[in-house]
Amino acid sequence: MSEIDPRNPNTGGGAQPTVILIEPQLGENIGTAARAMANFGLSDMRLVNPRDGWPNERAHKAASGADWIIENARLYDEPPKAVLDLNYVYATTARPRGMVKTVITPEQAGADMRRRIAAGQKLGILFGRERVGLHNEEIKLADVIVMEIGRA
Repeated sequence: MSEIDPRNPNTGGGAQPTVILIEPQLGENIGTAARAMANFGLSDMRLVNPRDGWPNERAHKAASGADWIIENARLYDEPPKAVLDLNYVYATTARPRGMVKTVITPEQAGADMRRRIAAGQKLGILFGRERVGLHNEEIKLADVIVMEIGRA
């Protein structure tokens, strides 16, 4: 049996969701996101207009060994381009939006992702800006909203 290589999503772990950071502010935040991704076996990161530019040395330092994620991160100039090749997109938010869009919990999203990945779909998870989150136009790109229900 071959060992799972967290640097390669095609060994053992199979398909995985893509993490999309919309206008992240600091390189350190990108690096710590990469480190969290590595802890959960994820490696596909996309960045939309990082405020402090890209590549970013502070992101490498904060990644604490998850350098392969930083090195392979793809850069986009607008959110629609970052999700263009995905079959299904989840938008994360902490605030109710009053949109006509299904809202699910993180636990429900996890189960849904496993089912969709098993069916061969390419998935993405949108994360917004540190201070204000996702704008409504970005949430409209998603198929579903992921929100902790009852804690807002």
